[in-house]
Amino acid sequence: MTLEELQSHEALRNREYPVTREKIYLAHAAVCPLPRRVQEAISNYAQAASFTQQESVTAPGWLQETRQLAAKFLGVRMDEVAFVGPTSNALSFIAGGLNFKRNQTVLVYGDDYPSNVYPWMTLAERGVEVRYLNIREAGVVRARDVIGQVDENTRLVAISSCHFLSGYRADLDPIGKFLRERGILFSVDAIQTLGAFETKLEHVDFAAADAHKWMLGPCAAGLMYVRKEVQDLLRPTTHGWHNVRTPNFVTQEQIEYKPDSRRYEAGSHNLLGIVAMRAGLELLMEIGVDAISRDLLRKRAWFVPALEERGYTVLQAKAGPANASGIITFYKAETDMSDLHARLEANNVYTSLRVDRAGQRYIRVSPHFYNTDAELNRVLELL
Repeated sequence: MTLEELQSHEALRNREYPVTREKIYLAHAAVCPLPRRVQEAISNYAQAASFTQQESVTAPGWLQETRQLAAKFLGVRMDEVAFVGPTSNALSFIAGGLNFKRNQTVLVYGDDYPSNVYPWMTLAERGVEVRYLNIREAGVVRARDVIGQVDENTRLVAISSCHFLSGYRADLDPIGKFLRERGILFSVDAIQTLGAFETKLEHVDFAAADAHKWMLGPCAAGLMYVRKEVQDLLRPTTHGWHNVRTPNFVTQEQIEYKPDSRRYEAGSHNLLGIVAMRAGLELLMEIGVDAISRDLLRKRAWFVPALEERGYTVLQAKAGPANASGIITFYKAETDMSDLHARLEANNVYTSLRVDRAGQRYIRVSPHFYNTDAELNRVLELL
């Protein structure tokens, strides 16, 4: 199945994405509806698991095959991928598992999504200085902002690959190269790009993303990437039978971790979630992330000017292809955006209502590749 086939055959689109039969769903930066094949993967696994032990439903080697698939999707090594669930858990594992010397600093963006701020804030209890990036434009973290604000005490920089409100995609490569040359660790919350845009991790040390947004998977089934060369620096913060050597389920006198990313998977896997996540990854790889990103940028290129023609202010309206994303956030002065959001929903158009630190309300539209131009035109009609 190609993207072109999907968008040109409504019956196929309705079959593969059941939500399109009843709604115009434009909130993938929040929580996605499940595609047919993901729903069927869950149903088939659950049915099979009702007749036998849950772990025996999948074939021998299936989990490693899934890890290999996830590694291919991320563009990393298989032994660098861990199945740890929500993004918040993974980022907390990273923040909690690193050793810091007193007065070392962590550089974060204070108006990032809370999951990528709170875990780093807790480091202050351990004597780590948590510094906040000074940004000229809200939601826009540029390479020069990071490069200009690190110093000899900076131990780690934590940002998102794409800001959840502005929709601005960060330039990870130049930031990562600069930090790597100086021995500074680099952590990325990748949940707003994985599944929609290529997310280069070559110069990233840690990354995390749940499947429930652009990856078209279930909640709380996500991926954590830990670069092989820094795995010995990141100690596990949870312990159990799976990540510590336990022959025949007999507790040993010494804790000996698995030699790879499995050291971060303490207990039984969320197999139901991983089954569904795998189905979503297979779907995305079938369509092609390059094709998806081109489609999202094409939609943005005509939809943003159409909003501006109607008097709306669009965040990062002039962002170029390297930094634009599938997130389109807008507002209009002296307009009740909450009421407008409710009226869209009353017409079966699902978007996200978001509020910034100053209290300004926005509507955020985040279509995926299966959404059509006709659906976006319907939004413009209602606006």
